[in-house]
Amino acid sequence: VFSGRGFAFRRKQKIERQYRKLLKKGRKVHPQQDNQFTDTYPEHLKHLYLAEEEMLKKRRRAPDDSVLPEEKINKAVDSFVLEMMRCHYTVLPQDGDENKAKIIFFSPEESGKFKKKTSNQKAKEEYEKIKAERARKKEEAEKRKQQREAAQRLYKQKKMEAYKILSKKTKRGQPNLNLQMEFLLQKIQQNT
Repeated sequence: VFSGRGFAFRRKQKIERQYRKLLKKGRKVHPQQDNQFTDTYPEHLKHLYLAEEEMLKKRRRAPDDSVLPEEKINKAVDSFVLEMMRCHYTVLPQDGDENKAKIIFFSPEESGKFKKKTSNQKAKEEYEKIKAERARKKEEAEKRKQQREAAQRLYKQKKMEAYKILSKKTKRGQPNLNLQMEFLLQKIQQNT
């Protein structure tokens, strides 16, 4: 009668019961979840949310909607001037007329200086960057090490001076309390 109803079967039934419970809970929770997506912000953060909404609205607008035709022309002229500054040009006198000249433009792609980099050149540049970064890190580490060593030397020197003062003895071998009191007085004066 109980064949095939071992621990695995009981575990399966338990999991099924838990799943059904979750489904029942899910049905009860749904009305609250709909209210979750309304625009209710906490009072102390409301201004931040509203500012972000405004910023997103501005981004959605087309960038040329607010630009006047004159401004469009100015932008076009500026971009043309910048492009011409990037290009190389030569002035050649035209045949027959010395006052007239012919301007020939060479784009950066046509000139030899601005050709696309090969993978080898890119790799070399990357290597140089990495090399420079490593050198900078090494230099910083060296500087930190020197500062640490200088601080340790200063600390040891002060500690040695204090030890010498505090370990002085009188002729009879007793600790010299006058020197110890002077040392403590100096220490208090330095701290204030």
